[in-house]
Amino acid sequence: MIAFGPVPSRRLGRSLGVNNIPFKACTYSCVYCQVGRTRGLQVERRSFYDPGVILKEVGEKAGRARESGEVIDYLTFVPDGEPTLDINIKESISLLKSLGIRIAVISNASLIWREDVREALEGADWVSLKVDSVNEQTWRRVNRPHKQLDLTAILEGIRDFAGGYRGTLVTETMLVRGINHGRGDLEALAGFLGGLGPSTAYISIPIRPPAERRALPPEEEEVAAAYQIIGRQVNAEYLIGYEGNAFAFTGDPEQDLLSITAVHPMREDAVGEFLEKARAEWSVVRGLVDRGLVVEARFDGKKFYVRKFPGVAGPA
Repeated sequence: MIAFGPVPSRRLGRSLGVNNIPFKACTYSCVYCQVGRTRGLQVERRSFYDPGVILKEVGEKAGRARESGEVIDYLTFVPDGEPTLDINIKESISLLKSLGIRIAVISNASLIWREDVREALEGADWVSLKVDSVNEQTWRRVNRPHKQLDLTAILEGIRDFAGGYRGTLVTETMLVRGINHGRGDLEALAGFLGGLGPSTAYISIPIRPPAERRALPPEEEEVAAAYQIIGRQVNAEYLIGYEGNAFAFTGDPEQDLLSITAVHPMREDAVGEFLEKARAEWSVVRGLVDRGLVVEARFDGKKFYVRKFPGVAGPA
């Protein structure tokens, strides 16, 4: 199935997925991958589906969605593998432009050191690049890349792309317990992201069954610390699986606090200001903490309130 959706996306509104890569054709075998291990790592770009076939199937799917009254904000290349392995992705993006819908690509950035890949992505309106670590050893532990890949070249390729890209660029970092959320790793990552200047640097955690059962999310306090470190350099935001009214003030203080803390931790004084504007009492916050929906966390001597992450079972 080449086209799927539309599905709700907090980043992209209503997104119609484009599956331009067969299952698990990838350059990485990330420990946290929700679709399992990569059995045959590959880095050679090749043709998978004819761009004309992609246009036909996506066009038909989009047409049916529109007939049903559904809005499509983006056509998103988000296959169960690395989309830039497709040597025809540039042509596919160009053809899909004829549908009059913005194009997004979600990439692990592993091939962006190649000039032809950077040129292909320049045709998209919105691009997400994964940067889980800028430390060689950590990168190999979390992403388990193809042996021919070189992190220095990848990071330089990301810089080159960011310097010339005219669309919306975001980054995504997946934090895995015990691997890439140490302060030194995070400060190096924050410095790199600050030099790129993405629209948003998203921070993720494993929330679905991962390729390796040991790939667990860090504690809420550790993720809150990561947010503070990265947020000092660039606009940071959580991407931890919650949907709904992020940043929306609905008149319900409890629901509003849950929505906001699902996107980023709120410092204690900010919560106080929010409650004052909402004409609500601190009992609202205490109730959320007592029910296990919000967690108190500390970083650099300050208290933050963080949405409790979805439960993920540990190794058996």
